[in-house]
Amino acid sequence: MVKRFAVIGNPIEQSRSPELHFAFAKKLGIELDYQKRLAPIDAFASHVTDFFAQGGSGMNVTVPFKEQAYALCDVLTERAQIAKAVNTLWQQDGKLHGDNTDGQGLVDAILALNWSLQDARILILGAGGATRGVIYPLVKAGAKQIVIANRTLQRAQQLQSDLKGAVPEVELQVMELTALSGEFDLVINATSASLTGEALSLPPELKFHHAYEMAYGKPSTFIDQAKARGVPHTEGFGMLVGQAIEAFSIWHGVKPELKDFL
Repeated sequence: MVKRFAVIGNPIEQSRSPELHFAFAKKLGIELDYQKRLAPIDAFASHVTDFFAQGGSGMNVTVPFKEQAYALCDVLTERAQIAKAVNTLWQQDGKLHGDNTDGQGLVDAILALNWSLQDARILILGAGGATRGVIYPLVKAGAKQIVIANRTLQRAQQLQSDLKGAVPEVELQVMELTALSGEFDLVINATSASLTGEALSLPPELKFHHAYEMAYGKPSTFIDQAKARGVPHTEGFGMLVGQAIEAFSIWHGVKPELKDFL
């Protein structure tokens, strides 16, 4: 019997998860069914329950439901517990399991570019769920210092407080977006600026050697500024592929090669 998978979100039409999972499956000789599912904002839990009750094998979760998915799970991986958000679901022994593969997807995408994370000094712009999901994997990959910069300093401080116990081996600091300065091996844009069309201004006193834009397929003032400085840069398609590969490997026990799909 062909196993059934889905990605759930609202909106959902923009999702590229089906094409990625079908591409992985084709490469590895696996047969599967993978569909997009639009869930009403107030009916996410019932959609998930129905999907698994009807024999679904696994589900990816996209915005705005990752926190709700976290709350639904009976069993959580360590990185999901730290992120407090889940993007990958499956059932095992009658229990709903959840993982967050976003951070590892980002790490794998960065390493595929031959950018080193060992002892790296990293600046992350934004203190939302995207940032929360990637800090633990970045630390496990060798980051030495992570600075979270946010428009509202209090939100960055809350994130710092929530996470410092989980990553004691890293120097975790915060600053306001308007006070950007210092020198970093890597700057990651985890704000919604590129999605909303907002301008993101990086002052001259901020020095950085690599730039990663989490969004993809949208104009990015962040990337424009990296280009103007002659800094190696990329947008987030690699992260999208990387997180999908992580989910695929959880469900199927075999891991596609990231380089085959970039």
